[in-house]
Formats: sequence, C-alpha cells, structure tokens
Amino acid sequence: MMETERIVLPPPDPLDLPLRPVELGCTGRWELLNVPGAPESTLPHGLPPCAPDLQQEAEQLFLSSPAWLPLHGVEHSARKWQRKMDPWSLLATQGAPVPSDLQAQRHPTTGQILGYKEVLLENTNLSATTSLSLRRPPGPISQSLWGNPTQYPFWPGGMDEPTIIDLSTREEAEEEIDFEQDLLTVPPGFKKGVDFAPKDHSAPARSLLSLSRLLEPLDLGGGDEDESEAVGQPGIPRGDTVSASPCSASLARASSLEDLVLKEASTAVSPPEPPKPLPQEQWAIPVDVTSPVGDFYRLIPQPAFQWAFEPDVFQKQAILHLERHDSVFVAAHTSAGKTVVAEYAIALAQKHMTRTIYTSPIKALSNQKFRDFRNTFGDVGLLTGDVQLHPEASCLIMTTEILRSMLYSGSDVIRDLEWVIFDEVHYINDAERGVVWEEVLIMLPDHVSIILLSATVPNALEFADWIGRLKRRQIYVISTVARPVPLEHYLFTGNSPKTQGELFLLLDSRGAFHTKGYYAAVEAKKERMSKHAQTFGAKQPTHQGGPAQDRGVYLSLLASLRTRAQLPVVVFTFSRGRCDEQASGLTSLDLTTSSEKSEIHLFLQRCLARLRGSDRQLPQVLHMSELLHRGLGVHHSGILPILKEIVEMLFSRGLVKVLFATETFAMGVNMPARTVVFDSMRKHDGSTFRDLLPGEYVQMAGRAGRRGLDPTGTVILLCKGRVPEMADLHRMMMGKPSQLQSQFRLTYTMILNLLRVDALRVEDMMKRSFSEFPSRKDSKAHEQALAELTKRLGALEEPDTTGQLVDLPGYYSWGEELTETRSLIQQRIMESVNGLKSLSTGRVVVVKNQEYHNTLGVILQVSSNSTDRVFTTLVLCDKPVCEDPQERAPTTPDVPYPDDLVGFKLFLPEGPCDHTVAKLQPGDVAAITTKVLRVNGEKILEDFSKRLQPKFKKDPPIAAVTTAVQELLRLAQAYPAGPPTLDPVNDLQLKDVSVVEGGLRARKLEELIWGAQCVHSPRFSAQYLKLQERMRIQKEMERLRFLLSDQSLLLLPEYHQRVEVLRTLGYVDEAGTVKLAGRVACAMSSHELLLTELMFDNALSALRPEEIAALLSGLVCQSPGDPGEQLPSTLKQGVERVRAVAKRIGEVQVACGLNQTVEEFVGELNFGLVEVVYEWARGMPFSELAGLSGTPEGLVVRCIQRLAEMCRSLRGAARLVGEPVLGAKMETAATLLRRDIVFAASLYTQ
Repeated sequence: MMETERIVLPPPDPLDLPLRPVELGCTGRWELLNVPGAPESTLPHGLPPCAPDLQQEAEQLFLSSPAWLPLHGVEHSARKWQRKMDPWSLLATQGAPVPSDLQAQRHPTTGQILGYKEVLLENTNLSATTSLSLRRPPGPISQSLWGNPTQYPFWPGGMDEPTIIDLSTREEAEEEIDFEQDLLTVPPGFKKGVDFAPKDHSAPARSLLSLSRLLEPLDLGGGDEDESEAVGQPGIPRGDTVSASPCSASLARASSLEDLVLKEASTAVSPPEPPKPLPQEQWAIPVDVTSPVGDFYRLIPQPAFQWAFEPDVFQKQAILHLERHDSVFVAAHTSAGKTVVAEYAIALAQKHMTRTIYTSPIKALSNQKFRDFRNTFGDVGLLTGDVQLHPEASCLIMTTEILRSMLYSGSDVIRDLEWVIFDEVHYINDAERGVVWEEVLIMLPDHVSIILLSATVPNALEFADWIGRLKRRQIYVISTVARPVPLEHYLFTGNSPKTQGELFLLLDSRGAFHTKGYYAAVEAKKERMSKHAQTFGAKQPTHQGGPAQDRGVYLSLLASLRTRAQLPVVVFTFSRGRCDEQASGLTSLDLTTSSEKSEIHLFLQRCLARLRGSDRQLPQVLHMSELLHRGLGVHHSGILPILKEIVEMLFSRGLVKVLFATETFAMGVNMPARTVVFDSMRKHDGSTFRDLLPGEYVQMAGRAGRRGLDPTGTVILLCKGRVPEMADLHRMMMGKPSQLQSQFRLTYTMILNLLRVDALRVEDMMKRSFSEFPSRKDSKAHEQALAELTKRLGALEEPDTTGQLVDLPGYYSWGEELTETRSLIQQRIMESVNGLKSLSTGRVVVVKNQEYHNTLGVILQVSSNSTDRVFTTLVLCDKPVCEDPQERAPTTPDVPYPDDLVGFKLFLPEGPCDHTVAKLQPGDVAAITTKVLRVNGEKILEDFSKRLQPKFKKDPPIAAVTTAVQELLRLAQAYPAGPPTLDPVNDLQLKDVSVVEGGLRARKLEELIWGAQCVHSPRFSAQYLKLQERMRIQKEMERLRFLLSDQSLLLLPEYHQRVEVLRTLGYVDEAGTVKLAGRVACAMSSHELLLTELMFDNALSALRPEEIAALLSGLVCQSPGDPGEQLPSTLKQGVERVRAVAKRIGEVQVACGLNQTVEEFVGELNFGLVEVVYEWARGMPFSELAGLSGTPEGLVVRCIQRLAEMCRSLRGAARLVGEPVLGAKMETAATLLRRDIVFAASLYTQ
C-alpha cells in the first residue's frame, strides 16, 4: 500500500478537466484518476502503519472499487488486517486419540448385556515418526516411495514386537522395585557380596568350633592311625578318611568311621548329565528335484504365468512353493533358468494386486532385467541412483542399496510388498557390499516372502537355515543336479596356423578328468620349446608373452574355432589394458558378413544418435565402432556405459563374434556364448596375484553353452607359457565353489539408523547377522540347558564351610586360578622363539590333555610347519594300551591336595609300564623340563609304525625304545612332583610383562595353597566334591549366560568404539539419543561422517556449485591420484581442508580404539579427478576431458554419476538442517553434472 502526499494548489478553473494526476513514486511514471482534485504523488517507501484513515481510503479504492484499477498494472500490493486478540484460543487443544474403549459383556445364551469392560486400544496415536507398526497411517504422498530419514522403519520380521500389555507390564515391574529389599549386593566380577541382613547377636559366633564336632569323629573307633600319613608336608593328613556329616551325628557309636565316610560320599551329587537336546527345528528344507512333478497341473490348474516351453522339475517345485506363499532358495547352475522363478513371482503379485521388488547387485543387471520384464509384464518400474521410471508399477527393479535405504526410511512401498527377489545372492561374499544383503534380509517385515536366486554353493542349506531362523519361517532349498548344457574343458597350446590344432581335452562333459590330455599338452609345449631353443638358443620364451605372441595365439585359436563353428566366444582377461590390447591386435580379422555389417551400422547409428556431435566423435566411440563392424567387442569398467550396452545387445544378437571382457561380464548378465576362453588362470585380487578360485572359474565358465542351441559348451584355457600344474588345474576345475560367508560389518549409518529408533537395538542386528549364526543357532538348547542346570543347582546340598573348612572356597578358587595362570605362561612360552627352540628332539616334557594327565614324554620329531606345529612324542602309559583313548581309566585326581596343585604329581603306571606315540599340539605340553635324552627319533617312529601292523604287533620293541621308556620311568620315580622345569624368565629369556606378573602371581597362589587349613579336616574330601560340583555347574551356567548375552557378540567391542566416536563428534549424547548431526548423517549415502562434518563446519557453503562438485569427487573417485597443479587456489585450499577434516575424524577413531589408522582413513580419498569434474561442471565437452586425465572414460562417467547421487543426498541433508543456500547450491551442482553422454539414458530403458 502506498501513502499519498497532498499538494496545495490554487482553486480549479471551470475549464479544467475532472482528472487528477498521480506520480508513481520515483519511477517517473504518471497515472490519471477520473476524480477531480489536486495532483498527488506516492512515496517510495510505502504506507506507515500509523495512518488508519489512509488504510480505509486504500481499502475503499482498491477493494471496494476494483473496476477502477488499471488493467495493465502489475505493481505488487499488500494488505494488512489488524489481528484480533483471542486469549481463550490458547486454552483450546487438539483432542488426543482415545486410548481405551468400552466393551459390552453379554450373556453367552441370551445375549443380554451384563456389564461393560474397559479395554485398551492398540495402535492409537501412531505415526511414521513414532511407530514401527504397519498399522500406522501412511506418510505424505511425496515420501511414499523413498520414505524419509526421520521416519521409523517397519518392524523387522522374526522379532517379537512389544505390545501395549508388554510395555505396561514392564512399567509396572519397574514401579514395583523395592529399594530396601531388592538391592543388588554382588558387584560385577565378584562371586560374593555384602550381606546387609541384621546379625543375631544371641547366636554363638560361627568362628567358634563346637567341641563335640571336633571330638566325635575321633571317638568312632577309627583310632589315630589315619592321621599318621602325611602328604606333601608334615602334619597334613591324607584325606582317605572323611568325617561324618552333621546329619549323621545321631548314628550309633558302634558304626565305624569307614562306614560313615562311605555313607557321606554316597550322598554326594554325581556330575550332572548333559541335558537331552531339544528336537532340532528344521528351518531349511531341501526339496527333491530328481523325481518328476506329475501332478503339477492338477495342483495348479490355472497358473499365474505360462511359458512357451515346459518348465524343468526344479522350476515346477519352486512354483508349487510360491503358490503356497513359501520362501525359496534356488541354487542352480548358470543358464539353468532361475529367472523363471522370478517371473512367476511377479505374475503372482500382479494377480494378487500386490507388489514385487527385484534386487540385483549391479546397475547394469537392473537395466537388463527392466527391459526383459517390461517386455513380458509391462507394469514394471526401475529405481536406480540416477533413474526413476514408473515408480507406481507393481514390479520394481532396483539395487540392494536402494532397498536398504527404503527400509530404513520407512517407505510405504513396503506395505504392499509380497515378494522380494534377491538375484545373484552369492554376491554376499563381496567384502565391500556384502553387508547390504544381510541388512536387508534382517530388516524385511514379516509379511514379505523371500526368493533367493544364486549359483550353486556348497552351504546353501546353512544359509537357508540362517534365514529361516531369522524370519521364523521355513525356507525351501531347491538345487539343480547338473547343468542343462554340459561343458568340456580344453587346454590350448598353439600359437601359429601350424599349431592351431593343439587343443587337448582335459575335463569331459561327464566330469571325468583326462590325465592323458594333460600330458599331451605338456609334451606339445616341451617339443615347441626345444625347437625354439635349437633355433634361437637356450633362452626360454616368457611366461605370458608380449602383444605379438598374444596376437599369434588368438589368431590361431580363432581360426580353429571358426573352422569348428564354435563362435561366438567370450575371452576373459583379468586386466582392462590387456582387453584393449588384445582386441586392437586383431583388427586384421573380419568375422562378419556384409548383411551383419549393415545391421551393426544401423544399430550403431540409431543408438549414437542420442549423443551430441562431439560425443559421437570420441576416440573410444570411433574405435569401438570399428571393432564392432569386424565382429569384435570389448567389455570392462573403463568402457562408456552406452558402449557397453551396445556391445551387450549386439552380442545377444550374435553379431559380436569375439568379446574380450573382464570377469564382471559374468555377473548375472544373461549373455551365453558357444565358447569361453581364459586368457590366464591367475588374477590380481587387489593385493596379490593368485589362481582363480573354483567359484570364480565356474561362474565365468558357465557362460559357455547356449541352451537349446548347443549340445555342449566349450571352455578353453590358454597355455601361453608353461602348462599349469595338474593339481592346480584339478583344484580350479573340480574344486568346491566358495561358500557363502558373512561380510557383516558395522557402519556409522547402520548404527545411527538403529539408535534413532528406541525399539530397535544395534545388538539385535549383530545377533541376527550371518556371522553370529554358528554361535546363536543353539540358543534354545542353551536356554533349556541353563534351566536344567538351575534346577540341579537348587537340588545340590550346600557344602559345609565352617570350622577348619572356612577357607575351602578360597582353596578351590586358588587352585583354579593357579591352573589358569600356568596355562597362560605356558601359552606365552609356546608362542616364543626360545620356547619353540627348546622343544627339540630328545627334550623331556610333561604332557597334559584329555588323554594324558601329567605324563612324561620325550619329543621324537617336530614338524616344519611354523603355523601349526606338531610334536611327535613318546609317552608313558599303562599296559596294555587301550585301542580307544577315551576308554582309558581317568588318571585325574578328584580331590586335589596341595602337592597335586603345586607340583605336577606325575603319572606312574600301576603295573607293567608301556609306551605309545602321540601327536601333540603346543597346548598339550604342560611343562618343559630341563632333562634331555639321547634318542633316535626316526628309528623309534619306524619301529612303532611297524608294530602297529597286525603281523608285527607282538614283536618286542627295539633297544632304542626300551632305553627311552626306562629313562622316562626312572625320571617319574625320581621326581614324583615333577622334574625341574625351564624358568620362562631366567632360562628362556621371556621378558613379557604378563609372563613376569604371572610367575609372581603363581608363587603367591602356591603359598596360599600350602597354607590352607581346610586340607587338615577329615571332612575335606567330601565337602570339596560338593563344592567342586556346585562350582562346575555355576561355571557352566556362566558360560551359557555369556553365550546368550550381548557380551558374546564378536563385534560388540567395535560397536562400543564406534558409538564413542559418534559421542565424541556430537552425533549422539551420553544417553545414546541421536542429535541433529546424527540425523543429518543418516541422510547420507556414503562417507556420512566426513560429509556431515564438512556441512557443519561450513566448508562448502562459501564455494560455488562447480567447486563443491569438484571437491566431493575425492570421496567417490575410484582411481588413485593427486590433484593437478593447474587447480584454482580455492580448490587447492578446499582439498587441504577436506583432508584436514578427514584427519581429525581419523584421529578421533584411533583415540576411541578403532584399528584403522589415520593414514588409512585419509588415504580413502582420491582427488585425481578434481580438475576433470571441475571443468565438466563448468560446461567443458566430454571430448576435451580426455586430455586432463589418463583415467578411462568409463571410470570418469561412473565417478560423475556417483557424485550426482551424493549431491542429491547433500541437498536433502541441507534441507533437514535448515541450510537453504547450501541446498540450492547442491541442486545446481547436480544439474550441472547431469548432461550429455555421462547421463545418457540407458538403451535398456528406451
């Protein structure tokens, strides 16, 4: 609204027109009003609020008479109404949902209302930010697909969701705590606590001994002859006589002491038998696929989907279980037809009007499946990092990372989900991304059924058992018996047209290994090497050869395959550079006809027409076009994505005859060939060169053989140098594939996403991981055993610890601690260099394990394996030796006296002495003595092996054996408490703190044991047995409780360390509540700590969008390198600041105990493409970027695509934290990156 300033003028003339001019502010514009009056002008600064008369005038002029407003006036106007005060509105509140309802109670016969009962209502006042229930109202429509980082996930399946009754019961239990009677008195780690009960001062002190209890056992006729024997020290009675228990004091005095001792000993509780195991729950059920399914069409008269072919038996079995809504795990050979199972699940979901999610490990496979399923079903959508097509479709195809994000963010898509299909499940072995599979499987709600598709793995049942226990539902495991197209494996040694026929069968289609073919290949190679030596000298050709030799090998091989009509062929080469070199070396070949060339040319023109002119002239595009016209192709991560898709489509049409590819081509992409060739059987895995694993070889070799076209598939291994060893070939071709192994690890995103939800714990996620499955699968058996032991412990009689037995518990604990301390010292000795050197042939040792107790032995032989040493030892034993060591009578004393605990109390045979030879582990050596015998170990072992044979069993041992046995027996008799041993500090020079402190503690414990008074009591043996039984049960109960508790989790220490990192950086508070920085980190897709710190440090807000994108490229770039010297100063400072922030985070991690060093954490950043990304964001064409970096074009494209995803994550995080400026810059940066060939639409989506 504008204020007018009135101007006083002379009276108007009668001839003046009835108009009034108005000057519009300072703009120089005028307007005429048809109201007579003096000229007016508007003030440029608007109407002050203190002029009610002008406000009324403005309302009358603009609101009451809108017809007089100018038609073309576009000036901004504003209107302000005075707010009416209403204090009573502050008292009005929105009514809360009713938490309860009245339920009528009726007569069961007449229906008459007898009364009303108030019942609690569940699922009231629920929302996406407060509840994990599926009954909560849906969130906003804009968040229905991706969810929101502030929303709760849905309750994971297999976990017991707490109800209102459970929560109220928990609250009542918390409210009923008695702070006077229910206080804990035993501190953690202690076995006893403080007793706050009032003492009864009228009762006699417990320390006073009753005279009758001391004298009565001595007057029972036993005499004092039992006290004359001493053990270890004078004055310590041997416990062969035990006093009667208090309950036997009323027995007749005529009874002998021996009868009373036997009576008391008989009342001692025997060791508890192990509880009977529960009937094991079978969660993984194998399905028989050898028998035909004759009643398939009777069981499913109207299938949800039908094919043009008859499904195989394993496919029919899977379909039957899908109709029952069962979860299945299909582990089938490559090209066996696992996709049929996925197709039927999609058809079932469309029939049921529900949804299906198909997950794949890589984006390329997602695009291909989108094309295939869209052609089949139509209603299919695609969700990847940069593409969102038909998100409302009934079948959504996405990567596993996107599904994980949807689960954590509480996407409403999960509500309608019926099936989740996991393709290429064996990808769970990937060290970097395998954890995503486990997270998704754990977080899936209970109503979702699971379909797992994988190559053949040896532990499919174990993996299915884990999922079944996880989700509390049975998983049906369906495996194929054999490949639909059998394979034949050959060795090729040729390198010229003359030797192109040197193809030797090594493994036939029936799985038989041909040694003749192997030796024939070896001879052919030797013959050529000898000719080479005669012609060029003794110098042997190199193992791999150069480009010229490779060219000769491939020309001869392809000529042979072309003659035998075994094209197309896939050549697996484990290097991007070698793929390009080998394809470029074959440009003289022309494998396509004129019609095929025309088809290839038209297809290339149609696909490349979507690119801008300069992009169509890229060197890689021109070179690939030339190769494709000749029937050659290259496929690896350095190739542009659109070119890789062109190669794949032409190969599927049979127009690419020879394809050079890395092993990523074998990951799920359905591109079978007639022949597969391995350029080498060795690869670099990131740290070292190694042979191919059986699983890797089978995965790549499985691309050979097209079902329905080829009777057999051909696999060829090139022998450019020497022929590999037969054992290595046998292991690679016929070995078991790699097992599915857990790669579960803790990430900050996982921890923060779970900490923000009160009902979910990170410990529960760790418990349910595949890595914890071996220790957690017996949880129910452990719970049953714990309950059984608790009952047994309650039935045991308390040992008497009064009088002389007052230090009996201490005596027992001292003995246990002494044994543990000695074991620790001995372990350090066996780990030391000097300790292992002392264990040479002839050294006398004390053996202690399950078979031998404190038995002397002499070492005969020491294995040369440094990682798993074995000591072959001659050991004394009774005669005759039992065939089964477990049947040997136990020699361990039940009641250890001081000489048994402090000394070794060597084993002495009870009669004729015999010997045996045992293979001892380092832990079986209880002590290393100072004695060394001269023995001939080889002769003794040879004689002992001979006498193990039945016909030489009764032969006497040789003199060397007899002498060694006699010497050992003499030492055992001369040193009943054990011969002198090597001192770990003085003799073995071990200066480790634990060894020194352990030795001091052991001597202190020995003094306490020798000074114990309980061993003087006649009742020592019986009471010790009672205490020992009680302590053993308690120890076993502690072990079971530990296995059932969170403390047994393998990753629990790392979890505490990572939480401490988050607490130090301010992401969570002391109570574990996620703060604002933690919620922002949840919105990040990767590098959550570094990105959040950069945002909160305002390190990005002052930069331009292209500069921000360039700096963030260091977080997603996979090519190592440093930024160039041509960078602007702003970017150089930005790189240093990012490294400084990363260094600060790394230092916090090290201070909190994490193993990753600061250098390793900072080294994860690669700024090699900063200049490339900076120029790309500024608008430089892609064709000019090649000169800025030597990085392959495909890796550059991948970096920019991942960078655009990160910019979108930062945009959402900026909005969450209230940074609109940074959010706008991130939106602009993403827009600058998304252009031209880098974000060209996938050919599979067109």
